[in-house]
Amino acid sequence: MQRYFIPAEQFLEDHVIVTGEDARHIAKVMRGRSGDKIIVSDGVSREALAALDTIEQDHVKATIIEPLEMTSEPYVQITIAQSLPKGDKMETVMQKCTEIGATGFVPFLSERTVVQYDAKKEGKRLERWRKIVKEAAEQSHRNRIPEISAPLTWKELLASFAGYDLICYCYEKEQGRQLRDVIQPFAGQWASTDKPRVLVVVGPEGGFTEAESLEAEQAGAQSTGLGRRILRAETAGMVALACILYETGEMGGV
Repeated sequence: MQRYFIPAEQFLEDHVIVTGEDARHIAKVMRGRSGDKIIVSDGVSREALAALDTIEQDHVKATIIEPLEMTSEPYVQITIAQSLPKGDKMETVMQKCTEIGATGFVPFLSERTVVQYDAKKEGKRLERWRKIVKEAAEQSHRNRIPEISAPLTWKELLASFAGYDLICYCYEKEQGRQLRDVIQPFAGQWASTDKPRVLVVVGPEGGFTEAESLEAEQAGAQSTGLGRRILRAETAGMVALACILYETGEMGGV
């Protein structure tokens, strides 16, 4: 069944209003008919099963049949901080990590980031990223759309560490401490913690410098390895995210 996120003000007492691209998707792509059922969510606190009523190209009205529980979100909130990779790899990271269960994304610039950052184009890029994340959240039946931060500098990222309960700094030169070694001591504690926040920090194609690794640890991060193999920049965050969710019981672990 197709899911759509709509603004809270369009989620009314007994019906919902779907507009814009989502309305066109229902009318043209899904060829919706009166009585067809959809799932709608405001992405915050309300979700419902609804039946299509009025269907137009840019305006769809659906009657609420019953409210639904919002049970798809992991209790551990994991944000992926990704040094901007080349090409469209950031889109892949955001799409796949949204499907897996990431709560948010923080793009950042580090010493070996090769992408030429252009602040003038930032608005369009953020708009595209948010569209990709919204569609991935709908496809994977998430209850909420992950948040996306505007790109940060390395120093700004370090300053943000204080807002997290645990920072896992993925470092390919880490030979001793692996991700599981960092997660397991916390996994049991988090069961009684209200929405613990974890930040997974992933570097660019060329990796982090030793100076950056030292600065990250001094700022409170724990350097972690992801096994004996060297992963691509766009792969590391997905692997770390899935492993953390497993270790915290979201995928059958613990």
